[in-house]
Amino acid sequence: MTNCDHSKKSMDSPNDARRCICAFIVIFLLLSGATALTVWLVYRPHKPHFSVVSAAIYDLNMTSPSIISTTMQFTVVSRNSNKRVSIYYDRLSVFVSYRNQAITPMAVLPPLYHKKHSTVALSPIVGGGLVPVSLEVANGLVMEEDCGVVGLRLVLYGRLRWKAGAFKSRGYGVYVKCDMLVGLKKGFVGQVPLLGSPNCSVDI
Repeated sequence: MTNCDHSKKSMDSPNDARRCICAFIVIFLLLSGATALTVWLVYRPHKPHFSVVSAAIYDLNMTSPSIISTTMQFTVVSRNSNKRVSIYYDRLSVFVSYRNQAITPMAVLPPLYHKKHSTVALSPIVGGGLVPVSLEVANGLVMEEDCGVVGLRLVLYGRLRWKAGAFKSRGYGVYVKCDMLVGLKKGFVGQVPLLGSPNCSVDI
């Protein structure tokens, strides 16, 4: 073998090694993607279902024409219909709005693990602080209290992950809106009736 041939072989060896490493990385990524896709297609998680089953209002006061102070509690039932997939709620917060404007401060709930094919109940208490609102919202609440029927929206939002066997998905944002009509007369404190079946929509 000539010196030129030996020199050429020495120059090709690092290139061959780099090509092998690149090929290995590409194959590994393709196999990982195919595995994740297969797991996703096999388990294919469904969105959780939420419903409000009870509500209590402990105070609802206008401390000034545009300041609201209220404390409310709701029992929310969440159903995971997936038979093979559980859900991790890494973050979950809740507040109440009226006519698309928050009337309670945001409350942070503890992390939640929702087992596969199961139902859990949450009973968050929200409120307890002063919240500035528009005059339209303040007047609307007063008028609806006088009528005995108040329309509220309970909002839950945060981050969740799916778990199927040893596989855990990346985090996804979750946004839940529960619109309801409650029977409420001015000055009443305690459990209030839910009029109809509150409709909850879930976006992930």
